[in-house]
Amino acid sequence: MKILRSLLNAGFTCLLLVAGSAATSATSATATLSADTFSRIRETQSITIAHREASVPFSYLSANKQAIGYSVDICQKLAEAIKRELKLPQLKVNYLLVTPSSRVAAVKEGKADLECGSTTNNAARREQVAFTIPYFFASTRMVVLADSGINNWQDLKKKTVVTTKGTTSVRLLADRSKSSGLELKLIEGNDHHLSFAMVNNATADAFPMDDVLLFGLRATSGDPSRFTIVGDALSTEPYAIFMRKGDPNFKRFIDLEIARMMNDGEITRLYDKWFRSAIPPDGINLNMAMGLLLRDNIRFPSDKVAD
Repeated sequence: MKILRSLLNAGFTCLLLVAGSAATSATSATATLSADTFSRIRETQSITIAHREASVPFSYLSANKQAIGYSVDICQKLAEAIKRELKLPQLKVNYLLVTPSSRVAAVKEGKADLECGSTTNNAARREQVAFTIPYFFASTRMVVLADSGINNWQDLKKKTVVTTKGTTSVRLLADRSKSSGLELKLIEGNDHHLSFAMVNNATADAFPMDDVLLFGLRATSGDPSRFTIVGDALSTEPYAIFMRKGDPNFKRFIDLEIARMMNDGEITRLYDKWFRSAIPPDGINLNMAMGLLLRDNIRFPSDKVAD
């Protein structure tokens, strides 16, 4: 209780649940449910999940064009919880393919009830939609050759570093180079695969990017043992499911259900399935250990994030 009280005093929304109280908290009386999302789901007996086409391993299409991935699995479990809460055994789960440019509008306009992709919870987006407890934290780190001797950013002094054109890594690296006197030689690749190839052929010493993307590039390189992902995080991006704003009861239900999944170990099992095991369609294994931030958030679930 001291830990919980201190977190609340610090302004955090701590949603840590014990197994015995999770079901009671998450299953409030029907009379208290939202007159918006819950009522519409009850009336139509359907829920719509927005998903992505190629955001591996979060939300992408299988060989037979079905929505799969880590965040899709989480949303499917949320749909099951809603089905139990509303006593709708025939609840239909629909899927809507969205893009980075269409995802927010799809939810705001009521075309989808939950967006289950790889979307960062930030201040600008919170002006438009409501985010759940984060289920993943991406960090900007770097991929290098395993025998390069590079372990952290200070090891890059006067070395060549490639960044992908148009990404935030360009600014982050320029700022780090200036503040730390690294005197980096910065070059750009037109896409992530070309940037990674420059490390592979020793044109560049390092390629900084969201770590989950780097683990994916390493896993599909043909010889993952040649590469390692290193460096303290330059930035952190919390990925979370989002829904329409102005529906606090629906958000509360979803947050409590995610907190229950974290407390019961379901999120950890899903993480191991998608980040520590072979995944479809080609059986690659990202072999990506769970980060400290996600481990802490599983212990003390909160929808509060630092911008």
